[in-house]
Amino acid sequence: MSGWTAGDALPEQTYTVTRADLVRYAGASGDLNPIHWSDRVATSVGLPGVIAHGMFTLALAARALDTWAGATGRVLELGCKFTKPVVVPDDDTGAEVTVRGTVKQVTDDGVHVALEVTCGDEKVLGAPRAVLRA
Repeated sequence: MSGWTAGDALPEQTYTVTRADLVRYAGASGDLNPIHWSDRVATSVGLPGVIAHGMFTLALAARALDTWAGATGRVLELGCKFTKPVVVPDDDTGAEVTVRGTVKQVTDDGVHVALEVTCGDEKVLGAPRAVLRA
């Protein structure tokens, strides 16, 4: 990661999220809330449909950070606010989540990255940020 400077734009990463992904994540995380697999339940509580787990969406940002860092285990800090859900249709196409990053500063503590995580034209994570091991 040496050679990175403030202002560097990192290569956009796009991930497809399907209902099958949500089922696997639910089993792995133990979060079996039916808003993540049942349209009937999701819409009954005012959601537009089945939504991805917020932590699954944040994990996609972590995956992008690993890609940019060139290896796993280099994310020192990662945080955000969950502001908009990723609605996942019941089809084979799913939803696309795009992660963009910009190097904000490079310090002795690491590479500070501002993130933008979107689904369609909507930002789905608020104020996402990360620090990578320098």
